Amino acid sequence: MNTTMTYCPPNITFSDIWVDHGMSKCFMDTISIAIISSYLLIFGTIQLWMYQKYGTETAATLLPRNKLYNIQKFFLYFVPILSVVRIILQGTVLNDNKIYGYMILTTVLTIIVYPYSIYILKVERHKLLPSVPPQGHGLVLLGFWTLAFVAENVVFVNIGKVEWWFHLNTLTDQIEMALFILRYVSNLIIFALGLKAPGITGNTDSEYHTLNNDPAPRSRYYQGRPEDTSSTWKNAWYKIKILAPFLWPKSFMLQLRVTFCFGLLILGRLINLYVPIYNKKIVDSVTDIPVLFRWDLILIYVAFKFLQGGGTGGMGLLNNLRSFLWIRIQQYTTREIEVELFRHLHSLSLRWHLGRKTGEVLRVMDRGTDSVNNLLNYILFSIVPTIVDIIVAIAFFVVAYNKWFGLIVFLTMSLYIVATILVTEWRTKFQRRMNLADNAQKARSVDSLLNFETVKYYGAESYEVDSYRKAILEFQAAEWKSMITLNILNTLQNIIVCSGLLAGSLLCLHMVITKQGLTIGDYVLFASYITQLYVPLNWFGTYYRAIQKNFVDMENMFDLLREDQEIIDAPGAGPLIVKRGLLEFLNVTFSYTPEKVILKNVSFVVPAGKTVALVGPSGAGKSTIIRLLFRFYDVEQGAILIDGQNIKTVTQDSVRRAIGVVPQDTVLFNNTIKYNIQYGHIEAIDADIISAARNADIHERILSFPNGYDTQVGERGLRLSGGEKQRVAIARTILKEPAIVLLDEATSALDTQTERNIQAALNKVCANRTTIIIAHRLSTIIHADQILVLQDGEIVERGKHEELISYNGKYHSMWQAQLQNDQEATKDSNDDAPESKTIKS
Repeated sequence: MNTTMTYCPPNITFSDIWVDHGMSKCFMDTISIAIISSYLLIFGTIQLWMYQKYGTETAATLLPRNKLYNIQKFFLYFVPILSVVRIILQGTVLNDNKIYGYMILTTVLTIIVYPYSIYILKVERHKLLPSVPPQGHGLVLLGFWTLAFVAENVVFVNIGKVEWWFHLNTLTDQIEMALFILRYVSNLIIFALGLKAPGITGNTDSEYHTLNNDPAPRSRYYQGRPEDTSSTWKNAWYKIKILAPFLWPKSFMLQLRVTFCFGLLILGRLINLYVPIYNKKIVDSVTDIPVLFRWDLILIYVAFKFLQGGGTGGMGLLNNLRSFLWIRIQQYTTREIEVELFRHLHSLSLRWHLGRKTGEVLRVMDRGTDSVNNLLNYILFSIVPTIVDIIVAIAFFVVAYNKWFGLIVFLTMSLYIVATILVTEWRTKFQRRMNLADNAQKARSVDSLLNFETVKYYGAESYEVDSYRKAILEFQAAEWKSMITLNILNTLQNIIVCSGLLAGSLLCLHMVITKQGLTIGDYVLFASYITQLYVPLNWFGTYYRAIQKNFVDMENMFDLLREDQEIIDAPGAGPLIVKRGLLEFLNVTFSYTPEKVILKNVSFVVPAGKTVALVGPSGAGKSTIIRLLFRFYDVEQGAILIDGQNIKTVTQDSVRRAIGVVPQDTVLFNNTIKYNIQYGHIEAIDADIISAARNADIHERILSFPNGYDTQVGERGLRLSGGEKQRVAIARTILKEPAIVLLDEATSALDTQTERNIQAALNKVCANRTTIIIAHRLSTIIHADQILVLQDGEIVERGKHEELISYNGKYHSMWQAQLQNDQEATKDSNDDAPESKTIKS
């Protein structure tokens, strides 16, 4: 009995590639494992050498802790285990219990290369090369996992093999099928996780901020992503969930439009199939005997081309009609997102708004909303139709020609798409570096020109020019890398496309010449159909890069939407009911940051209709009391009551409607005087607006303007004087008719005469209303029913003006200091008077 082990099964040699309508497993497994193993062992060793020579250890605190990384390692160990199980089963229960040489070779190399890839994976995780943080895994591992997954798909070539185990006729077939499914799913998961790279340091936002010495940024929005190298597909499902409510319109007519647009999209896919088919029919009509003048085929072909539009659908009737119908849906999406984002921004706390950059926020809104529409157009009307066209083409060639044509189209298109995605993901970091360098160059030029005078003062023109030249050189170096990687991508795409076209054309022409059921028309059909597919596919890389860019543009918008509302109404909160206006602060403690407490157990009562003044040095907590009362912030300890109702248990809107404020720095809308006064009560009629202006002592002044109440006040009201702006603010508060009035140093920035004129108007506002005044000049609050002196967040004195003067304490010192300042100001004014008279004479 001969027990000698053979490399291939009996009656089959390694050179026998095609056996029983399928590829020999001996040949297929040998070639597959040889290519995969050689690739990893050669290029992986080179990569390890580079990490060994140039790599630096990554701090343990920066390593991402991700469950997906453990899953990734599990499946990398699981595949070689499956290979060992398979060879054991082969020697016990499968087929003739015979183990062949190619099986041992496949198992041994699998046991070697998969653990070797895990070792490379760990090195990539724990070491960094001297460059920006990586975007994901290196090309070596990505290429290895791609080749392994492609090798599993090559098995489908044997779909017509006589004894293919997929037929599930025996127990052996069922075991082989189960092992194949496990291997296929494992390699698919490994490939997918390889694109996500969950264990790579540069793929986590927290790590990025640590690298940039910003471990605790004040806001997610201000984290920014100028050097963030994480994949733009990160959290894609989360982004889709946020966008989902805005994508499907609520209007029934718009929903019909969406449905009709998708119907046109499906019709376009059918048209793309029938255009080359009728091209074939026309060619066959002039080559077949008898030759006929088929004008009807020409008409149908031209009609289809009219609907299709030049092969890509860019100029066709269907595409133009779809674009026309989609305008309203696009406008709906833009409108809903912009309104929701605007509403969200207004719901954020004062703390966030004090730290925002208005220009950046507006730019984020514009780019974010534009990116959503662009993203929908690229995915729905470019990427998805292209992929559907490829699937239709594969199915058509398998059915109408044979499986080899389908395989050629499948492999070509798959390799094209995979190569485009992998190389585009790889070169994204070069694009980001170029953008950073471009930003730096522009910032350098703008900063230098804005500081023109400083440059002249120090004679630094040549230094600025050299610095600008250096910034340009850095940008051009980054630009060169970005452009060369783009050329690499285009060349790779061209090689894949031409290889597929060459293989398909040779096979088709061979079958035409050897009379294997194909005609000249079939060759024309194949060539024209493949070319038609390649035209939109050539744009796939552009679309993919555009989608990446749109995802990047959307990221800051999503950061804005993720900003939490710091101040929210309690569940079931009702409106504030103001009957008298009694205001109470009970042991209120508050701090903006944990390190510094602003208010410490502050307690006081403002009786209904009375006036309480707050005085004290800057930083004592006076303005914080106003902000807490308005619920710009919520107290940490204690409570604020209005007529016995805790303001944290009622709605914010009702609290703010009950309170009127005249701020220290009045900011007006860039609109008319009438608009700014009416803002106190939007529904107010003209008579009420004029009455409020009279009570604020500004009516006559308004009438002196050429346009009266329609006078434009300019940006932030800068076309009005300080006193005029204050009077408009007072009129606005009078029109609001609040139960409680807050005066936040309303006259501190005005001269003495203007202050006296406005004081009368303020007295009208405060008459019979609960009032809190923050005072800068003590002379303006001597009439207050009670004066509270704050220092370091505590009330150190309280009482009426006369009482506090008699205490000889903090208030007395402040009063004496103000008197002395007033005397010095009067003396300086008298000293300047004769000099000014002399000048006049």
